[in-house]
Amino acid sequence: MDYTTIDKMAFNKNVSLHGKTVLITGVAGFIGANLAKRLLQDVEDVKVVGIDSMTDYYDVSLKEERLHSLSEYDNFIFMRVDIADKEEVETLFSDYQPEVVVNLAAQAGVRYSITNPDSYIKSNILGFYNILEACRHSYDDGNKGVEHLVYASSSSVYGSNEKVPYSTDDKVDNPVSLYAATKKGNELMAHAYSKLYNIPSTGLRFFTVYGPAGRPDMAYFGFTDKLVKGENIKIFNYGNCKRDFTYIDDIVEGVIRVMQHAPECSNGEDGLPIPPYCVYNIGNNRPENLLDFVTILQEELVRAGVLPSDYDFEAHKELVSMQPGDVSVTYADITPLERDFNFKPSTPLRVGLRMFAEWYAKNKKRKYS
Repeated sequence: MDYTTIDKMAFNKNVSLHGKTVLITGVAGFIGANLAKRLLQDVEDVKVVGIDSMTDYYDVSLKEERLHSLSEYDNFIFMRVDIADKEEVETLFSDYQPEVVVNLAAQAGVRYSITNPDSYIKSNILGFYNILEACRHSYDDGNKGVEHLVYASSSSVYGSNEKVPYSTDDKVDNPVSLYAATKKGNELMAHAYSKLYNIPSTGLRFFTVYGPAGRPDMAYFGFTDKLVKGENIKIFNYGNCKRDFTYIDDIVEGVIRVMQHAPECSNGEDGLPIPPYCVYNIGNNRPENLLDFVTILQEELVRAGVLPSDYDFEAHKELVSMQPGDVSVTYADITPLERDFNFKPSTPLRVGLRMFAEWYAKNKKRKYS
């Protein structure tokens, strides 16, 4: 995908990334690694400090490969740190004094949260609290401290809302999974810290991120692994689902733009800070039917040579009922993102799946699932 260089992005910027230290948590993850690479390629004199706990939620070798691709950059520093370890986080902030923090570390996955709740509380709640506390104390002793905290929320916070497209003005009080509840909790915690301590923070509700070298637990990757092995794929809600699939490069572009504009600090009539706090959706603004998605995926897998042209897809598709914690549609209203950052994700699903299929064709002999 071709994107405007960071210097030429046309919107109101109040945070320069040049010469800054940027902390990215979850840097070995899908979004984190791609964000780090783009910053290191495009931003002059930036230092990226990346941390990750390297959990085995999915194959660690894929995370290691992402880190290997970042190791060629002199301005990249990696440390194996768990954000749930308060002492390690405090030491990290003391040693590197990051000016911009992007918190992408989290226990991901809606379905996994149903059977493994402890890891979500540890990483998503306790871990994020430690990041907020470190940001708060970065201003101690008159230090300039963190200029902007950007953190990952999720489209899952919209739960079973029936109104679409989902707007950041909508109520999000009915999560249908613990994962969604922790992400809503992150937004509430960030709001409180922004109000109390004037920490400029922006939450980003990501919508179904996909692309090359992504997460093996996501449908497009998991379906491909199963089809290659000759196994059946389960299509939930009998195919009556829609997802706002958003290509990884569009996600990264959105994050980088948001990083460069922190919510403004000001005081209200009560003399207390008006929270320098915002939340945005980042989605493709175009929900795709799951059956159409599967059709495009199989066509691109054949085109890339991952599967033979005579593959019997119908024999390997199984239509099943909705899963606990799942929703029937996700659809992002991105009007505020367009207005404030002059950006709208636009990668067509076929183009994105083609990029994934071509990557998989080169790497399919390796085991990533």
